[in-house]
Amino acid sequence: MPQVTVESVESVGERTVALELRTPDGFDAAPGQFLLVRATVDGVEETGYYTLSSPDAEGRMEVTVEYVPEGTLAPWLAERSPGDTVEIEGPFGDVRYTGEGSAVVLAEGPGIGPAVGIAERARAGDHDATVVFWGQDPPHRNRLDALEADGATVMVVESLDEATDAIAADDDATVYVFGFESFVRDAKTVAEAVGIDDLRAESFGPR
Repeated sequence: MPQVTVESVESVGERTVALELRTPDGFDAAPGQFLLVRATVDGVEETGYYTLSSPDAEGRMEVTVEYVPEGTLAPWLAERSPGDTVEIEGPFGDVRYTGEGSAVVLAEGPGIGPAVGIAERARAGDHDATVVFWGQDPPHRNRLDALEADGATVMVVESLDEATDAIAADDDATVYVFGFESFVRDAKTVAEAVGIDDLRAESFGPR
């Protein structure tokens, strides 16, 4: 359970920060995988799972943290400063993008983190990338704009039904889903309706 150094904490949206961590020696992870973060907050040990939102983990890696004022670990992480340390375990998860082929990523809330990480890695390998965010005012707007300028498709929708053409556009693309239980359920329904059975989904649990 290595202690890792916080390199930066950046606000990337409403009650959402990007927490950049120094990658420990011998550690490797791909976007889509997640870390367990452990810390003592007000004398109580707290743990949480956060999905990698950087395109790789070379030297530094990033997780996207959404927090609410009444939370414990997430607000504490949002208040960290460069040079602080946190304890991590992992990586965990079979849902990951290793740079092979086109990717379509459906996301809500903090799921936009792994979505941009996967899309950036896909574009770096000259593969097509599509990001569909359900909601309004997605975090990581600057990175989404840069992806769009680089040729990726970026959609912000109020209903996943608006994105059926984009989801089905590339038969060879792998489709990823990151979000809370109800969103993952809806995404599977929409994908199946357009003939996609093989989804790689990571649920963040109930909202």
